[in-house]
Amino acid sequence: MSNKPSIPKGTRDFSPTQMARRNYIFDTIKAVYKKYGFEQIETPAMENLSTLIGTGGDESDNLIFKILNSGDYLNKADENALATKNSNGLTRSIAEKALHYDLTVPFARYVVQNQNDITFPFRRFQIQPVWRADRPQKGRYREFYQCDADIIGSDSLLNEVDLIKIIDAVFSELFQDKLNYTISINNRKILQGIVESVGETDKFEQIVVAIDKLDKIGIDKVITELIELGIKEKACEDLMVLCSIKSVNSKLDSNFETMLEGLKHLSSEIGDTANGQKGIEELNFVFEKLKTLGIKTANLEFDPTLARGLGYYTGTIIEVKVDNFPSICGGGRYDDLTGKFGLKDVSGVGISFGADRIYDVLLDNELYPKFEGDSTQVLFTNQDPKDEECFLPMLFALREAEINAEIYPEAAKWKKQMTFVDRKNIEFVVSSNQDRELFVKKATENEKHKFSTTDELIEIIKNK
Repeated sequence: MSNKPSIPKGTRDFSPTQMARRNYIFDTIKAVYKKYGFEQIETPAMENLSTLIGTGGDESDNLIFKILNSGDYLNKADENALATKNSNGLTRSIAEKALHYDLTVPFARYVVQNQNDITFPFRRFQIQPVWRADRPQKGRYREFYQCDADIIGSDSLLNEVDLIKIIDAVFSELFQDKLNYTISINNRKILQGIVESVGETDKFEQIVVAIDKLDKIGIDKVITELIELGIKEKACEDLMVLCSIKSVNSKLDSNFETMLEGLKHLSSEIGDTANGQKGIEELNFVFEKLKTLGIKTANLEFDPTLARGLGYYTGTIIEVKVDNFPSICGGGRYDDLTGKFGLKDVSGVGISFGADRIYDVLLDNELYPKFEGDSTQVLFTNQDPKDEECFLPMLFALREAEINAEIYPEAAKWKKQMTFVDRKNIEFVVSSNQDRELFVKKATENEKHKFSTTDELIEIIKNK
């Protein structure tokens, strides 16, 4: 009995049509990044496990795919960990490498290793796959592509403004004003101020993890989680009140007063908390600049519950959603991610587009353009050796003229070749008759156009 071939759950193959769509997304994002002065780099698919562990919090550590050491990895295994079934202890002795779960941590490592060759502030972008040991579901995969842009070596909040404008530019191009989406914005310092104002600063991280689930599980279940953390019911209620202060600015409303009013209201509620007031001041700056510059198509939302799962964020937090889909873009500011690798106090801010989720959004909403020139445009038929002799020089001349062309590789019946044309959606068919007259026609039409030279053929194809 033979084994049926399969691929791991949460991974996918991509057909030529799917690749054309994916490249459309990548090319759109890449063009905007370059317009904003970003340069492309790449880092390895795998990093040392020590590079990744402890950078995104416990939740991220649990999502890391570890790679077993080469050779007889059990020979150097921690015998005590093996005997006691201590998986964490055992992993440290048999796996020194891992697949990266995002592109930001490898980027921070890259910056430290190449700091003498980098001009700061450094604007880089990366478009590469990442891997997470997550439970596969709609819009969530174990292998997926991220399209990152980061600015490192600058504290300026103008960088946040630039990144939000990039998001607006990318989705203006991809969605063509036919799909509503929301850019939610918060600041990690505001979350600190909210937690500080209810007297639970020592449980900040656990509270933020719970608050981040509000949209998913609702207020009652979040309060239950908070109470289980030992937080008093009154403090839980106060937290929920503060987290309910949201302000939405529609793309049809050109002023940002609702956003700024939301910040002002929250400022009065959390009182004189140093972190909270600093976060509000930073977001005020960002909103004021965006108010001046304008937003093309996005809905903007100030959302004090927005935390995002990665623990390295220290300032602005950004997330983009479309109705009925998980996040399609996100990011934020991190003040000392390079510190783990020995380069202290280098602030950075970045965003990441989730190409796979964007793919699904465009597909579900029929927003892909018609892709022309991504596959064969012209087929030279092959019915006898004379066809090969006549058509081969023409074939390469068309390719030199930037026309995608191929010749059927062997003499075959006309019906078989036309089936091939139909299945590949080839637009033009070139053929000859017994008198060696040459013809070209559109595959979907019956009318033939006679030609005698390659230049005539190219002219017909380019003008049809």
